[in-house]
Amino acid sequence: MTVDDVRSFNRFYTNVIGALDYGRHLYAPYTLTESRVLYELAHTEQVDVADLRTLLALDAGYLSRILGKFERAGLVERASSETDSRRRRVTLTPDGRAAAHLLDERSQAAVGSLLAPVPAADRARLSEALRTVREVLGDGRAAPHEDNVLLRDPGPGDLGWIVARNGAVYAAEFGWNAEYEGLVARIVADFAEDHDPYLERVWIAELDGRPVGCVMCVRDAAPGTARLRLLLVEPGARGLGVGDRLVRAVIDFARGVGYRELVLWTNDVLKAARSLYLRHGFVLAGEKPHRSFGADLNGQDWRLPLHGAAGD
Repeated sequence: MTVDDVRSFNRFYTNVIGALDYGRHLYAPYTLTESRVLYELAHTEQVDVADLRTLLALDAGYLSRILGKFERAGLVERASSETDSRRRRVTLTPDGRAAAHLLDERSQAAVGSLLAPVPAADRARLSEALRTVREVLGDGRAAPHEDNVLLRDPGPGDLGWIVARNGAVYAAEFGWNAEYEGLVARIVADFAEDHDPYLERVWIAELDGRPVGCVMCVRDAAPGTARLRLLLVEPGARGLGVGDRLVRAVIDFARGVGYRELVLWTNDVLKAARSLYLRHGFVLAGEKPHRSFGADLNGQDWRLPLHGAAGD
């Protein structure tokens, strides 16, 4: 990577987004910097001017002139900070919020038009590339945080992601062969083809718009029993409490719909997962050595009584 590589990309991207052609239309009647100030103000209830200057890395005089322009136009109000009279606090007026909303709509439409011709498969590659740029050049300033993790239902392609990532992660970390990926594929296919949406569910953990974990809750053969399956947390998302939230989601769901017991099967090499199950009250019910996935393993059955299930 050289300076020329970065400059070449900048020229390319400037052309792609059309900043040289229709930038004025997109942000009119504001400059790009003024639009950025409006955006930040619209995404905070109230902020001190000094903090806004630091956030945007703007010269104090330049920011003051922008806020003065906004104040004269009725877009912002400035007052003394409630906690420090030496600091000035700025908030958007209703007209200011309307202006920020209009700019946001224009930006959404412009980026939507840019992405419209991009195939779905290439969008995943593009998203990963953008994320890589932020991580490499961000110097840790945009580090993942547990507050950014969202648990959601699976969307199109997510069930396939579960199969692919289980196969890839366990192959990389434990050397398991395609036999394991085949097992995951059958579990996922069975769920996709026939499941009771009231008694069975899948969760996807999402961080900054990308899936980083998953888990399933399905009916077990034993009456009144649910089974936790396919718990996975991506290596880069570990330490954020993702696994804990996924397991808690299964427990709460299973208890809420009336299951009496929650069970799972795992292998003793999955030490982090076993520690997680212990923290949530699971009890080891039995174990047995086996040869699977190209490795000698020790399988374990874990159980959690769901006292206080719905209907008790």
